[in-house]
Amino acid sequence: MRLVFAGTPEPAAVALSTLIASEHEVVAVITRPDARKGRGRSLHPSPVKELAHSHGIEVLTPQTLKDNGEIRQVLREIAPDAVPVVAYGNLIPADMLDIPKHGWVNLHFSLLPAWRGAAPVQASISSGETDTGATTFRIDAGLDTGDILGHIHEPIHPTDTADDLLTRLAHSGADLLVETMNGLADGTITAVPQPAEGTYAPKISTNDARIDWAQPAEVIDRAIRAHTPAPGAWTTLGGERVKLERVESVSGADLHPGEVRVSKDSVEVGTSSANVALTRIQPPGKKMMAAADWARGLQDTEGIEFA
Repeated sequence: MRLVFAGTPEPAAVALSTLIASEHEVVAVITRPDARKGRGRSLHPSPVKELAHSHGIEVLTPQTLKDNGEIRQVLREIAPDAVPVVAYGNLIPADMLDIPKHGWVNLHFSLLPAWRGAAPVQASISSGETDTGATTFRIDAGLDTGDILGHIHEPIHPTDTADDLLTRLAHSGADLLVETMNGLADGTITAVPQPAEGTYAPKISTNDARIDWAQPAEVIDRAIRAHTPAPGAWTTLGGERVKLERVESVSGADLHPGEVRVSKDSVEVGTSSANVALTRIQPPGKKMMAAADWARGLQDTEGIEFA
């Protein structure tokens, strides 16, 4: 099939690479415009744009698809059989959905109708699930509500961060996307309507990643892993924000929520259940470091509390 691919970040580039290696022809790519990053705020192309250019594939970078007559005309001229979509980052207007013969087919990193929305991987970890997956579905006017074309399962390991889980899903999901294109091409796929009811995973803000030490240890552990690496779980110490990576439950439960105890080789923090041991912490203006190394640099370790 002739495909136009729509996607932007690294997980989308994984899917694009797999499609390029398949029997299908990727004739163009739609991705977000170059974004400013780093201290110098210089413009950087998306991973999808870089990959497409390396393969000589035409790249389209509209700011928006809404009321964009030019992009509509280009798509009509290309006449793709399908537009596979992975984390593109722009809404697809309803009047563009019927341009490709088989529609716009989204790869979503959850088992729909669970966790519709922008942050399904983070939501699945935060909620304590042990099994998730990826789903391909035909985009309609709703939010991740279109007919399901295929799905795969992926276990959630007890130590998975969002980055760990998304990396695995990006690769297994890419294979699913190719299988879905194969099925559309040979007519072997049966689209299955989704149930009307589902759960939602809205876009995560920095405030959502703040740790509430009044929660049980297992909830805090999941929250930290779900927000690693972005936007990064955080708390405050003396009014300054510090980021955290990974905690481990310990046997004691003698600290009140947020209270910190520093010993020679460990840093423990109280929760509403068991204490947790910090493994890594990033103080203001510094790089992420081992919690024990951070503690050794403190001048006074008495009365420390996270808030």
